[in-house]
Amino acid sequence: MTDYDPRTATGIPTEPVGSLPRPSWLQQAYARYDAGEITREELEAEQDKAVRDSIEHLEATGAPIISDGEQRWSSFATYAITDTLAGTGLADHLAGTGGQYFAIFADGHKRQLPRLTGGPFRYQTYAADTLAKSITMAHKPMKQAVIAPSMLALLYPLDEEVPGYSQEQFEADLVNECEKDIRQAFAAGAARVSVDFTEGRLATRNDPRNPWTGRNMLPHFIELNNRVMDRFTAEERSRIGLHTCPGGDRDSVHSADVPYSDLLPSMFGINAGYFLIQLASERDKDPVYQLIGENLRGDANGVTQMAYVGVINPLNPRVESPEEVRDALIRAANFIPKEQLGSTDDCGFSPFSIDEKPSHGSPDFARQTAWQKITNRVEGTRLAAEKLGVG
Repeated sequence: MTDYDPRTATGIPTEPVGSLPRPSWLQQAYARYDAGEITREELEAEQDKAVRDSIEHLEATGAPIISDGEQRWSSFATYAITDTLAGTGLADHLAGTGGQYFAIFADGHKRQLPRLTGGPFRYQTYAADTLAKSITMAHKPMKQAVIAPSMLALLYPLDEEVPGYSQEQFEADLVNECEKDIRQAFAAGAARVSVDFTEGRLATRNDPRNPWTGRNMLPHFIELNNRVMDRFTAEERSRIGLHTCPGGDRDSVHSADVPYSDLLPSMFGINAGYFLIQLASERDKDPVYQLIGENLRGDANGVTQMAYVGVINPLNPRVESPEEVRDALIRAANFIPKEQLGSTDDCGFSPFSIDEKPSHGSPDFARQTAWQKITNRVEGTRLAAEKLGVG
């Protein structure tokens, strides 16, 4: 684990979620790779170029901790099991057809997972595999996002058993792989690791078009995540976070209509050290701040939980000012103890590798907008810390 004090630069800690829009030329390279027009080595050269550009721009924002923008990943949810969203390089024991929809978004588009066909379940790629390449390009501490076991649990068919491989066996393997993913990320040099848990809010939506959302799976999702967290010490968990949002793909969401009251009281039962919580795009923020303040734990099996509230909306091209960020954090501090308060972006700026960013006009414009948004998040957080006397 890399030594990193999140308060040093900004007083109130601030951290990104993870992803950035892939440049249009990288998205084209993914398509050409799927079509067999370029080699894996040629795709990786384009990914490396995008990572280098991402790191250079992120470091220029003044952010105290950065990511590599997930430029080498098919998506935040599938990096471990496939090279591309089209299914090129799919891992063993998975089929590209017949899987469950992870989500149906408000604009009508869908994202589908592969279907598990057998065992044992193993990751094909660990987050550390790409972090090890990126960290050599960076001059600032790096964080690493990983996928939650609850998301990958949806690979198992909803209403049938995989022959010779029970759901219990699968989930035991899954928890092992998630633990390994986190440990290897720290070993590769990550200062912080956050677990992407966007399925949490969706789990209470009960969408008849997407059957798993009506099966009351949130308690099981909480249990799966805690099975992973329980394998880490309190000191380790102080550096392990969990991210929740209502989705953020093609500038659309999948569960913004689900009240946070359906999720947050249960979610803080996960023994993570900190939480990255979408809030900038939330219509009525005060009740959510209040829920956080009421449910954030001072002792989660030996760790004091932190709440990093969203102050930047990656789905909206309008750039928030540093003063808006400052004021949002000062308001949040009326409900959340200021010593347990941090700031973040609502979501990754592009969790999926192929994302046209329609509200922005292009992924390239969205990428440029992201640099200014992050710059203002950092500056606004510093201003709030000065006002609140934190740090």
